[in-house]
Amino acid sequence: MTQAAFGAVGADGRIVSPPVRLALTVSELRRAAWTCSLGSALEYYDFALYSLASALVFGPLFFPSATPVTSLIASFATYFVGFAVRPIGGIVFGRLGDHIGRKKVLLMTITLMGLASTGIGLIPTYQTIGIWAPILLITARMLQGLGAGAEQAGAAVMMTEYAPVGQRGFYASLPFLGIQIGTIIAAVVYCSLLFGVSDITHSWIWRLPFLVSAIILVVALYMRLKLRESPTFEMIQRKVAEERETLFSLIQGSWRTILAGIGVRMAENGGSSIYQVLAISYLVNTMGLGGLLGTTSLITAAVIGGFTVPIAGRLSDRFGRIRVYRTFAILQAVTALPVWYAFSTGRPLPAMIALSIALGVTTWGMFGTQAAMLPEMFGARHRYMAVSLAREVSAVIAGGITPLIGSCIIRWVATFSPSAAHPGQMSWLPIAGYVIFLAGITIGTTCFIPECRNRDLVEQNDIL
Repeated sequence: MTQAAFGAVGADGRIVSPPVRLALTVSELRRAAWTCSLGSALEYYDFALYSLASALVFGPLFFPSATPVTSLIASFATYFVGFAVRPIGGIVFGRLGDHIGRKKVLLMTITLMGLASTGIGLIPTYQTIGIWAPILLITARMLQGLGAGAEQAGAAVMMTEYAPVGQRGFYASLPFLGIQIGTIIAAVVYCSLLFGVSDITHSWIWRLPFLVSAIILVVALYMRLKLRESPTFEMIQRKVAEERETLFSLIQGSWRTILAGIGVRMAENGGSSIYQVLAISYLVNTMGLGGLLGTTSLITAAVIGGFTVPIAGRLSDRFGRIRVYRTFAILQAVTALPVWYAFSTGRPLPAMIALSIALGVTTWGMFGTQAAMLPEMFGARHRYMAVSLAREVSAVIAGGITPLIGSCIIRWVATFSPSAAHPGQMSWLPIAGYVIFLAGITIGTTCFIPECRNRDLVEQNDIL
């Protein structure tokens, strides 16, 4: 990759990124992209790992019940708990990030996530320690959520503030490739564990993927320690110190922009949980396709998403954030019915293609566009906390609760056809309707947000 690709290069070989007008070397920009990507990789490795484990393992191990569906619902409830505490993590760490710096907080969040994920691999099961097993699992999940509540927002803010003007969409999307990296690693690990194993719940090897988090954590910490603080934060640091913003003052002054940020994430975050968690559970537990097919489909979707994310970022630089984001949301709504019908057929190839389109293209297309869009929507003095708050509140109401709602829908539909070959099969229709509903909220929200592409990041006011 050439130096010119990173922005305007001065006579001394350093990159100048107007209007911030701070110089960055090519190596500093590359290090920021890789470091932020690795943090996102760990977050989404944990996310995908917990998603797969919730669908395939945690029910019988930590929530034994007379019926598998009841165990699954309890398992997805712990999945939701991790999302429920994310706004708290976003507020606490986001406020710290606006005052002590992006780099220091990103070191804190990745450490918390990595230790919590590793700890899950060490928790004894219900059969061994009884009720303490689910209590410890829920505790670890909450710690994961607290760290994740500011990790991805921090990565998006950091990379947006690093990137050259005119190329923010592309460079800010690069850390989000960590989503695909983490998802692929988690799915590959589970594929390896499931291959030739009839029942993974009777083996210790389900713990191994969680213990691998420790390795990713060590590498990510090493890289982040060498990372330079955000150039934009360095410029505004004195002013930020003089104008410490509280959560109350943030909500009072930025509630319109925060609501807009929540609204645009309904389709993206809800779709991510629906297709990474609920769809895998539907294919495996309702249609009986097997865990190996579910994880293989997730790998395929993640590979396609690896191309979609930077392309979406590049398109947003050229055509505008809002226009590109709305297009992907419309595409998600249009494809919802055929995608879920493909799942309901119980045929492996159509299911794999459908998941690749729904998750790899429509959902992660919004994700790649959103990387620069959300930070550009908020003013400099509260950008980290505001992005974290908007992201994580939407994560609770769109992403965290979705698998729980979906599994309840499946159970409800199954009660009308208990003797069918696949009880709950017809739940594909209301679930597809739910996807369309979430996409509709996002599409409507984009109509009220002005274009924010290439906005001056030192500006103190929000876009709304």
